[in-house]
Amino acid sequence: MRIASAIAAGGLVLGAAACGEAPKDDNNAGSGAKKYSACMVTDVGGIDDKSFNTSAWKGLQEAKKANDNIDIKYVASKAEADYEVNLTGFVNQKCDFILAVGGLMTDATKKAATANPNQQFGIVDSNPGVDNIYPMQFDTAQAAFQAGYLAAGMSKTGKVGTYGGLPIPPVTIFMDGFADGVAHYNKAKGKNVQVLGWDKATQKGSFTNDFVKQDEGKKVSDALVAQGADIVMPVAGGAGLGTTAAAQASGGKYSVIWVDVDGCESTPNCPTLVTTVVKNIPDAVKEAVLKAAGDEKLQAKPGFVGTLANNGVSIAPYHDFDSKVPAELKAEVDKIKADIAAGTITVTSKAQPTK
Repeated sequence: MRIASAIAAGGLVLGAAACGEAPKDDNNAGSGAKKYSACMVTDVGGIDDKSFNTSAWKGLQEAKKANDNIDIKYVASKAEADYEVNLTGFVNQKCDFILAVGGLMTDATKKAATANPNQQFGIVDSNPGVDNIYPMQFDTAQAAFQAGYLAAGMSKTGKVGTYGGLPIPPVTIFMDGFADGVAHYNKAKGKNVQVLGWDKATQKGSFTNDFVKQDEGKKVSDALVAQGADIVMPVAGGAGLGTTAAAQASGGKYSVIWVDVDGCESTPNCPTLVTTVVKNIPDAVKEAVLKAAGDEKLQAKPGFVGTLANNGVSIAPYHDFDSKVPAELKAEVDKIKADIAAGTITVTSKAQPTK
């Protein structure tokens, strides 16, 4: 989700990446060949958001490891007003590939790409429909469906919850899949596990209206827990860290399903995480940059859509919960992945990527 992107975890922002300051360079001296420059504009939340921006930057770093003729740099957006300025700055620096991170950057990226038709752009979590913008999107509803089924099977109270940062497609796609996974469990098992915080039919639910403030995330999840939820999936970027910290402090009263990047690798709250609905941004970005650096034309149509079948989305290992998830439930969750990948189970969401 981009947008679960704005994790300003601990407020860590690399000074070199601030808007208006020198962008972060990762230069590779030595080779006499002309370098291929891949330049990234982060969404708000910065490079160290433990989620969305971090994932995209990892993709650029992996591309550089694979091809040391690639130079990478980024600039961090402090506010939405920075998007166009930062994108244009990289155009003026003659970057070969300019990556925009997140659906909120759609309009600014479309404007910059239209004004510079010979410039190669890429964008994560959006498809502006412009020939020189390579879209990388993710059908996270598929993996969230698995997570919803898992949560329903693990719940002791018969109530699970989810909430978002804002009611926008990169957020609600997770919530739709989660709700449908719970519904699938109920149908298969003759149960009535309730989903708090989201109604797929009405597209109404609980939101922090913020992707950074951890106290807002804690406030929303506290309300869900007060209503009986014992597993909560925040889709709210850094705001969700308020939920993971509170869950860990609760001593097991409730647990969390994280999103975007495996929370056991990206948050300090692994003991409370059942799993993570993973969006494989690093591999998608790496592949796009390597292709572009190799003079391969990036096709805006169809672009890239990550699914369970192509490993573009997944659920993370259970980590500390591995011994707590029954073997039978693990097997059912695995079978759901196979059934979705094979088309036996169809997962739908109004927020699914356009192809």
